[in-house]
Amino acid sequence: MTQARSRTVSTTEQNTLSAYFDDVFVDGGWRPAAGPGRIEIVNPATEKVWGSVPDASEADVDAAVRAASAAFARPGWSRLAAEERAVVLRRFADELEVRGAAMAAHITAENGTPISESRSAAAHSAGILRYFAGLAGWLDAEDRRPFPGGDNYTLVRRQPIGVCALIAPWNFPLTLVMVKLAPALLAGCTVVIKPASETPVDLRVLIEAAIAAGIPAGVINLVTGSRVAGGHLVTHPLVDKVAFTGSTAAGRIIAAQCGSLLRPVTLELGGKSAAIVLPDADLDNFSSLVLRTCLRNTGQTCYNSTRILAPVALYDETVERVVREVRQAQQGDPLDPLTVFGPVVSARQRESIEGYIGIGRAEGARIATGGTPSEFDRGYYVTPTVFRDVTSSMRVAQEEIFGPVLVVLPYSDEADAVRIANDSSFGLGGAIFGTDEEHATSLAARIDSGSIGINFYGSNLAAPFGGRKDSGLGTEYGPEGVSAYLALKSVHRLGRD
Repeated sequence: MTQARSRTVSTTEQNTLSAYFDDVFVDGGWRPAAGPGRIEIVNPATEKVWGSVPDASEADVDAAVRAASAAFARPGWSRLAAEERAVVLRRFADELEVRGAAMAAHITAENGTPISESRSAAAHSAGILRYFAGLAGWLDAEDRRPFPGGDNYTLVRRQPIGVCALIAPWNFPLTLVMVKLAPALLAGCTVVIKPASETPVDLRVLIEAAIAAGIPAGVINLVTGSRVAGGHLVTHPLVDKVAFTGSTAAGRIIAAQCGSLLRPVTLELGGKSAAIVLPDADLDNFSSLVLRTCLRNTGQTCYNSTRILAPVALYDETVERVVREVRQAQQGDPLDPLTVFGPVVSARQRESIEGYIGIGRAEGARIATGGTPSEFDRGYYVTPTVFRDVTSSMRVAQEEIFGPVLVVLPYSDEADAVRIANDSSFGLGGAIFGTDEEHATSLAARIDSGSIGINFYGSNLAAPFGGRKDSGLGTEYGPEGVSAYLALKSVHRLGRD
């Protein structure tokens, strides 16, 4: 789609961040990267390069993994009681929280997340650390299980799995690291983190907080780089566990690599979730939640309900309400607290999204709002777009677009709504809107997704979060999230005591 912009983002010019680094964080300190490769950091609101970081070489990755392995083998972190590690995690949370403003500035400059979203990233991640620290008692508790029909018993030991490779995406670069890092640390693991190439700098703030909190050397290591560096990390012989959030295509590659190595892996991948508007839905409530439920972070959120399913009798009104909410939401400078839709992360992502808008048109879907070139003269902006008269077979209803694009599909009855909701290769999130909440809750059991909200959507740190089908393997959050970083050992005892 040809771009014909006229408006200029203004206040973003005040962002004077500069981030040119030549090092990786290994064994408790910053050291020069071994490889010569570089990755530029581009502000998606201005298209200006404002920094660069090393594209880690295989030698850099090897050094980081070996440091993590040595730290795991040393008496110390992995052998502490979970309650002792929890004390450090709480200090880590405090140190991270006081760096909230710096973290927000870096995230918004890296990926264009509106500041209204990014300014809560540090506090939210601190909350994740504190939540998992609160599970220390569960982790330390003795688990004694009797033999069936006898006096003997088994002690089930929960031990840290070892060195963990944590690979994070660009859309929520701090939070989606922390949902891996916090349980791994509580479990007693050591880690190597590789952020997305688009968002490599904000985690330097995380490292500052970790150092100030007293995390021992080698427990957390950080390398920046491309997918090639990620591949070196996933397949390194000293890595014991991989946790990845990102695209389904990349997840399949990592799953195959881990499968050949018999290496445990957690994959949180793509989504094309459905929001079902029932005939008895409170449309005022639904309208008030459309942006948060369906288009959070300029549509760049894996569990967004980007398919809205409405009954035929309410279809036109539902479309009108969605269009009104989208049109009223401010698009522009991500540093403006009133901005709802910032730029998308990159020129490549903008091109992909605009390609899907063209595909939707070609398939016969009608544009209810948007679909026009961005009015900004620079920045990777996409006009928020809503498609109507969409059928489930269309690509815009089946494929993850990952941008400010919604499709609204009509359904004839409840069985048809369930059929359409489940007519997807993904199964991550979703929502059901209806005033009879008990009925909506019973309907949720028929939707093939890892989580679903009734009259809202929100992730609960205490409950498992994970996808079905092409949306991933395993779960994060809750005690289940800690279990992903544990190796179980059964110690059988005679019942003499």
